[in-house]
Amino acid sequence: MVQSFLESPLLLLFVVIAIGYGIGNIAIKGAKLGVVAVLLVGLGFGALDPNLAVPEIIITLGLSIFVYSIGISGGPSFFRTLAKQGTGMISFSIVFLIIFTTLSICGFYVLGINKGTAAGLLAGTFTSTPAFAGLLDLVSMANITEVDKSHYSNSVVIGYSLAYPMGVIGVMIAYTVFQKIFKVDLVQEQNDLQKEYPVSLKILYKTIEITKPEIEGIQIRELFNRYHKRLVFGRISKKGVQSLPNMDTILQLGDRIVLVGGGKLVDKAIREIGTPLNDELTFDRRFYDVRRVFVSNSDLAGETIASLNLSEKFSALIVGLKRGDADIVANGDAVLELGDRVTMVLKRKDIENIDALFGNSYERLSQINLFSFGLGMAIGLLIGKITFSFPGGIHFQLGNAGGPFLAALVLGAIRKTGPILWILPFSANLTLRQIGLILLLAGIGIKSGHTFKEVLLSTEGGLLFLTGGVIVFVATFVSLIIGYKMFKIPFSLLSGMLANQPAILEFALEKTQNKLPAIGYTMVLPVTLILKILLVQLVFYLL
Repeated sequence: MVQSFLESPLLLLFVVIAIGYGIGNIAIKGAKLGVVAVLLVGLGFGALDPNLAVPEIIITLGLSIFVYSIGISGGPSFFRTLAKQGTGMISFSIVFLIIFTTLSICGFYVLGINKGTAAGLLAGTFTSTPAFAGLLDLVSMANITEVDKSHYSNSVVIGYSLAYPMGVIGVMIAYTVFQKIFKVDLVQEQNDLQKEYPVSLKILYKTIEITKPEIEGIQIRELFNRYHKRLVFGRISKKGVQSLPNMDTILQLGDRIVLVGGGKLVDKAIREIGTPLNDELTFDRRFYDVRRVFVSNSDLAGETIASLNLSEKFSALIVGLKRGDADIVANGDAVLELGDRVTMVLKRKDIENIDALFGNSYERLSQINLFSFGLGMAIGLLIGKITFSFPGGIHFQLGNAGGPFLAALVLGAIRKTGPILWILPFSANLTLRQIGLILLLAGIGIKSGHTFKEVLLSTEGGLLFLTGGVIVFVATFVSLIIGYKMFKIPFSLLSGMLANQPAILEFALEKTQNKLPAIGYTMVLPVTLILKILLVQLVFYLL
């Protein structure tokens, strides 16, 4: 079997992926390892023979694709969020990275290890491949003998290989322990953050009759602003005559109108506006039909619903918007993306024109624009090759992770340059993200497996492995307390901000069952990526 794997690295790669993914989906008391199982299985297979490996390009490809897909989807919200909360988020990022660095330096003095091992240990606890690569580059350019360069390079690899698995597992354990100790209510957090981050909103459609005297004679615009633009008003019936309302529509007692929004907000509006009815207007197809269409027309990507001016062109009104599994309130400020499913109330005569406007092609949404994807990746990889120099002989490159991620953030925020649409369809983005992550984890596991086993079985290796685990757990747990209690950052966002590695992010996403960790991850990744590279090299330079 081992001989077959030696002869066919691709066979080895896909066996590891298949077994790891299968194990990751096994639930034990409701908990799953998820994609991190691919890394663990890779380590197991890699430990069988020192010659087992997959081509380095596969690991690099997986890493670059994963970070690019994360960045391109997070770009639109990253700069907007950074403008609102950037100072606090960046401050916290600096704090938790300093905690990790301080504990690694303590390990250097307590264990008496060399500075190469200490710096490699820090890169491993950071689970930062760019920091690891930058450190090896620093060693190769250091003004020391070739023997010392070889010695320190090997030490860096050992420290990194031992700490990396615990850099993943230790964070996951810290998340689980913290949540139990502090009794974090993830559902309540999600509800509290719905206004700012509507990542998993359950939309409710309810027909009511206007019965509150104080509502008589006011415009829908007033109610729209009263409920902070999070309530959508669907079709309205005045004295039995149905129509589609606009912001200037004046409400009268006895009017029947459909409210669309989050469950709690709709319930509140019902209490303040009128009385719920069992006879739903949404079921009445005599005058208006209900149509669900896919946004596959690239010209609409990045456009707000208000900018479409649908009411001026058609007898149509958007009342619902779904992105992936998440419902989004379809107010005028909502931005359309490729792959969105739009729910509309419209006249049957407009159905054909509406389909033409939005595209409504599921097949197109499954396709990747290889021109924009390839061009964006190429730009990112070129950025990653740029060398940044600092006083003291510190040099670093963003590498194959930092370059594509930075490029993707900017391109995702720009969305479109002339005819080039940078944004990927939602489903295509998820597919690329999963493929990239699996290739990355399987490749790193196989590559590190034998070194990991050999050093782990030695006295020094076991101690280093344990040290890495302690550093990661303590640093993560302390950072969670500081972020949760001092910076008042919700745990769901914190879990993403502290997710140094894609597998940790996936674990956090599975644990919270919402997209908040991905938002936290995207907020701080550009800053933490650069700081990790600098801190690791600084530790090696100063010790």
